[in-house]
Amino acid sequence: MKAAVRERYGPPEAVVELRELETPTPGDDEVLVRVRATSVNIAEWYAVTGRPWLARPTMGLRRPKETRLGVDYAGIVDAVGKDVTQFRPGDEVFGGRSGAFAEYVAAKEDRAIVHKPASVTFEQAGAVGTAALTALQGLRDQGGIEQGQSVLIHGASGGVGTFAVQIAKALGGTVTAVCSAPNVEIARSLGADRVVDYAQEDWTRSGERYHLVLDIAGTRPFSHVRRVLERDATVVVVGGPRANRLLGPLAHLAGSRLAAFRASQKVAFFLAKFGKEDMETLRGLLADGALTSVVDSVYPLDDLGKALRHMGEGHPRGKIVVTT
Repeated sequence: MKAAVRERYGPPEAVVELRELETPTPGDDEVLVRVRATSVNIAEWYAVTGRPWLARPTMGLRRPKETRLGVDYAGIVDAVGKDVTQFRPGDEVFGGRSGAFAEYVAAKEDRAIVHKPASVTFEQAGAVGTAALTALQGLRDQGGIEQGQSVLIHGASGGVGTFAVQIAKALGGTVTAVCSAPNVEIARSLGADRVVDYAQEDWTRSGERYHLVLDIAGTRPFSHVRRVLERDATVVVVGGPRANRLLGPLAHLAGSRLAAFRASQKVAFFLAKFGKEDMETLRGLLADGALTSVVDSVYPLDDLGKALRHMGEGHPRGKIVVTT
């Protein structure tokens, strides 16, 4: 099978290559999936470029510890192990598994793999994984969203943001989406109650108050964000500027946590975790039509380097999808 690998850090098109690797053989409790679509997350761009440098001891100091890339996938079950009962060959599925930038992945039946709704394309399902889980777990688990609460999504037009607007609405929130002018209509179409073009309006001086802020863009310090927070509000920091080669988004996280040390509001940070239960929650939202994937662009696996470069160049509108 063809699979993406990289053995050094650098510009995506210079270090990412496709190689012929042995197709996995599913274990007794595993499902072999023929991947039809996967998607790019900012984590893959960081992994390829080796940034931020502070994370190098974890990623690999001089060269990557893990050569394979990708997590999200959607595809068709090709074979199953003898103990598998939930899936059979021909089933359409989606989920998360390391090494997903490949023609095949093997996933354990009880892990983050679920049936794909028939109404959802492989490209849409392959875009869900990491970004939608980040939105779900950020709003529900870290933010404790409740019915009727006011929620602000800062950075509402990217991969996490487009899912966050929809999930916040599905969980009963009143949603304000902050994005750039070209993306205002997208945010509105996803269900946002109010949309703010940050170039035309300073949302931190709007006079509004929010119970929960999901901070994906990370371009405003906590001292500014605090102006619009309820006394017991929570700010969930998901991302931040990547220009700082040493710290990357960690600089914004650390600054927010430090600034909120004596505040009544809470600042939280987390990394999304894949699991069967949350993937089933997302599957249900997709099947009900409460959640859809906004696809920025589609690249073939052969052009994965270009897809990763596109991610690093700015802010894609929704998700970058890669097909195999």
